[in-house]
Amino acid sequence: MMETLKQLINKLTKVQLDSIIADRRHIHQNPELSFNEHNTSDYVASRLQQAGIPFRRGVAGTGIIATLQGKNPGRTIALRADMDALPIQEETNLPFASVNKGIMHACGHDAHTAVLIGVANILNQLRDQWNGTILFIFQPGEEKFPGGASLLLKEGALDNPKPDLVIGQHVLPEMAAGKVGFKPGMYMASGDEVYLTVSGKGGHAALPHTLNDNILIASHIIVALQQIVSRMVPTTIPTVLSFGRIEGLGATNIIPEKVEIAGTLRTLDEEWRGLIKKRIKEIAEGTAAAMGAHCHVDIKDGYPVVYNNPDATKKAIAWAKNFLGENRVEEMGVRMTAEDFGYYTQQFPSVFYRFGVAQEQGTTCALHTPHFNLNEKALETATSVLAWLAVNFLQSDQDQFHALD
Repeated sequence: MMETLKQLINKLTKVQLDSIIADRRHIHQNPELSFNEHNTSDYVASRLQQAGIPFRRGVAGTGIIATLQGKNPGRTIALRADMDALPIQEETNLPFASVNKGIMHACGHDAHTAVLIGVANILNQLRDQWNGTILFIFQPGEEKFPGGASLLLKEGALDNPKPDLVIGQHVLPEMAAGKVGFKPGMYMASGDEVYLTVSGKGGHAALPHTLNDNILIASHIIVALQQIVSRMVPTTIPTVLSFGRIEGLGATNIIPEKVEIAGTLRTLDEEWRGLIKKRIKEIAEGTAAAMGAHCHVDIKDGYPVVYNNPDATKKAIAWAKNFLGENRVEEMGVRMTAEDFGYYTQQFPSVFYRFGVAQEQGTTCALHTPHFNLNEKALETATSVLAWLAVNFLQSDQDQFHALD
């Protein structure tokens, strides 16, 4: 009996699983920071060369885009993995722990890259089973502004051919290994950085009437800004404005001339995102002025909202359930974390989903922590599901997905 495509994908994934795990461990052991993924890029290139998969290098610096053509012409889809690590000292004591001091794959990008290599190998072996073109994006710099995705798109790296759909996936330590999760529509928040500098006359703390109390003024600004979320933004729009640093280098008896404040703005609505930034500036400057000081406001635009095309995501959910079973596919809520995958969702219909990597016993440490380690059994699910979604999207109706206006 002839094997079905589903059976072939499962079979090839199992055959390659040891290789995928080895790739993940090599990349994990040799992490590199954003836009410095030179050795990682060399490694990916060598693995693609071994498989005879054509690719181009130098995309957004260290990025790679590989290309596969199917049996016949058709639509184009892109599959994306990020390659960069974080400035964290690893404390997992794994035999393949990072050898680069102060650098660690604490966000699962090692798994993303290894899985995409595996998917490219599988789909290369099944080229007579699908039509169209698949682009495999090995992207640098997701963890560092302005984001490798934005640079890649500005370079026109996806202009020819232009994808009809972009798919990305990300580890999720709160979800059991073997499961995947989807959220149609708005999924992840935008992420802007807010920097405020309060300045005025400083001096002796025992003589407050002769100076501007910049510490007190900074405190009033922080409190006043909380009213933006609680009183100005519609309750239906998830929004976060948090401040994580306030620095006034005075002393017990010294009021400093300058106080610096830094925070983050997150929201799931691009229109309100712009309005909130205007209100931050107005409130911060106005509060400082009312108290006799000055506030300089610098808001650095970060990553945009991650918007999952509803039609495409609903299709992906149905196909994932068909592949894994109903009980291994979850519909997720919104997340206020940010991802530069949002840049792809602004230009192309896109699907960004999660795959669970929780350990079977004990607590799986959170992302961006020194003890994070994923369950490698999840790599089989991540690889097979991504390959399955790719071939199904290539075979689907080309007119049913519409980009976000």
